[in-house]
Amino acid sequence: MPYSCRLDKDRSGSLSAVELQQALSNGTWTPFNMQTVQIIIGMFDRERKGTINFQAFVGLWKYITDWQAVFRSFDTDNSGFIDKNEMKGALTFFGYKFSDPFYDVLIWRFDRQNRGQIAFDDFIQCCVTLQTLSNTFQMQDTDRDGWVTIAYEQFLSMALSVRS
Repeated sequence: MPYSCRLDKDRSGSLSAVELQQALSNGTWTPFNMQTVQIIIGMFDRERKGTINFQAFVGLWKYITDWQAVFRSFDTDNSGFIDKNEMKGALTFFGYKFSDPFYDVLIWRFDRQNRGQIAFDDFIQCCVTLQTLSNTFQMQDTDRDGWVTIAYEQFLSMALSVRS
């Protein structure tokens, strides 16, 4: 059955967030987190319509497949979830250097099921959010020393303008 019939339930020629959520699997028999779906659509929606066309879906599918390989490589106990130690390994590999208490914050923030670990879709959301926030910070960190001095309103503007 062609893409348009299987996934595009309303036959609009593009996938909405709900249609995409139904098409994606995080490996835990639960639907993808809608926030993660919306982040991904935002990354691939070149027309800024809140949907993705078939061409964008092909790229999105490769993106998800690539993330799945990354996730599996750091899910060392093959539980289908990333725990704090696995998260620390993944983010250290990606070049981040965080304190142990910060990993607790990340797990708390992205663990929708309150299990002390995060699912595949939440892992994507966590990594994309960290990258987006890091990019926003780095725009202010002109000397690349990991420190910035900003006014409170500037901080709020930076934080609120981040689309993750």
